[in-house]
Parts: sequence; structure tokens; C-alpha cells
Amino acid sequence: MIIKTVAVIFTGLSGGIAVGIGFVAFLTVLGVIPRLTQLTKTGEYIHSYEWAVVISVVLASFADLNNYSIPVGAAILIPIGFASGIFIGMLAAALTEVLNVLPILSKRIGMEGMLISLLMALVMGKLVGSLFQWLIFVNY
Repeated sequence: MIIKTVAVIFTGLSGGIAVGIGFVAFLTVLGVIPRLTQLTKTGEYIHSYEWAVVISVVLASFADLNNYSIPVGAAILIPIGFASGIFIGMLAAALTEVLNVLPILSKRIGMEGMLISLLMALVMGKLVGSLFQWLIFVNY
């Protein structure tokens, strides 16, 4: 029982750290916050933007972990879903412009000659994690 608990804790922390690092690397490489302050000419508020991102991620994580939801109707959910889809599409488009995320990451963590190994580790981790999620937690 203790081994199972430790394994679950380790898996949860590993997944959380991987997602957090990926999110921070994504924002850093794309330069989302500095670009936002540049476009809006509000450079003096850059720390406010950064804290807004940090606080919103922490609150969203807390709400997700505690299964918190706000009961609203379709009239509210449809515009929110539409805006979310636009946001994700724009992030995907921005990512295609910055395809050098993995080479920069491999250089920064000292794995310059092992880019294929890093990529395969990411792919296999995603594959194992997805299989684990679907086979263990999804009820048919």
C-alpha cells in the first residue's frame, strides 16, 4: 500500500512538474507577456501581467483538483467555448512560428546531441500517460 501511494505521489508530482516546465518554457520562448505589454504600450505593468498568469494558473489548478464548477447555461458556455477555441488556435499558430522550442530546451538542459532522445522521451511519456489515463480512470 505504501509503495502504491509513493508511486502515485511520484507520478503526480512528475506530471505536474513536466506540465509546469512546459508551460513556462512555452510562455518564455514565445515571449507572450513582453509582446502583450509591447502591443498595449503598458510595459510598466509587466509584473502585474506576470502575477495575473501565476495567480490564474494556481486558482484554475485548485478548482480542477477540487472538481469545482460553476453551473451556467448554454448561453454562457457557447461564447466561452468559442473564445477558448480561438485562444488555443492562436497559441498553436504562434507555436508553429517558433518551432525551435525543443532545440533551445535541449541546449539549456545540456542535451544538445540528444535531441532525438529528448523528443522520443516526450512522445513515450505522452503515450504512457494517455494509456494510463484511459485504461485506469476512464469507465466504459
